[in-house]
Amino acid sequence: MVNSNGRCIDELVLGFWRLLDWQVTPQQCLSFLENAIEVGVSHTDHADIYGEYGCEAEFGKALKLKPSIRDEIKIITKCGIKPAFASLGLQGKANHYDSSAAHIIASAQQSLKNFNTDRLDVLLIHRPDYLMNADEMAEAFNTLKANGDVIDFGVSNFTPSQLSLLQSRLDFELVTNQIEFSPYEMKALDDGSLDQCQLLDIKPMLWSPLAGGRLFSSDDEKAVRLRAVLEQVGAEIGATAIDQVVYAWLLMHPSAPSVVLGTGNIERVKSAVDAKQLTMNREQWYRIWQGSTGHSVP
Repeated sequence: MVNSNGRCIDELVLGFWRLLDWQVTPQQCLSFLENAIEVGVSHTDHADIYGEYGCEAEFGKALKLKPSIRDEIKIITKCGIKPAFASLGLQGKANHYDSSAAHIIASAQQSLKNFNTDRLDVLLIHRPDYLMNADEMAEAFNTLKANGDVIDFGVSNFTPSQLSLLQSRLDFELVTNQIEFSPYEMKALDDGSLDQCQLLDIKPMLWSPLAGGRLFSSDDEKAVRLRAVLEQVGAEIGATAIDQVVYAWLLMHPSAPSVVLGTGNIERVKSAVDAKQLTMNREQWYRIWQGSTGHSVP
């Protein structure tokens, strides 16, 4: 199956899971978004649970200041995790997943309200549910699509078999699998996730591309080794910072991934945009791979 929507998500996506931590006003959030759009980054990544269910609504406040900006951006959000947040009075209850049709539909409708919008561009199931009923999930997707509430659907952190199961119940193609991938965490290269994305022409979204900052600050052996290689390759390809080297390395993968940027600093967004112009050869790519693994390819 070739996915006609497989390239519907841009190479760089603004991640807003730390929006509340940035401590910005709605106007400042709007200005950041406008500046990002100006440099070519207009797709945004969210989830209902980010900020203990607070980030979507905060982002919605920014959109409300300038309703016309909604047509300039793409909103990608996720649902399906039900955490036991003590601050919300959920003490004593277990974190769990809920991929029931009722929960998916209710979550999507709440996200629409949070964002002050009439549609979600992409809705992802945040984590695979061990009690996942693929037929019931498909029912929810079909209902939301028919109502015009959601345009496209995808998954997050799904294994290839889990994605295939859900896809088998749908008459339309899933558009992404959002997975963890970085030079520090390369499991997706070997577990079939990126292979499947190429097979189905699904564009993977990569979260934690900088390994949660470990590439910059961790003193463990792998991080230290990687930093040295990234700096070396960066000097060779004309990068101004090692995060640019990482983005160039990630974007070189033939699955044509999207990289989720977790920053509210417009200068770092501009730096990521500039990284798209960097050219890396295969030897350099594998040198970084070797820096992560600590050994050469066979």
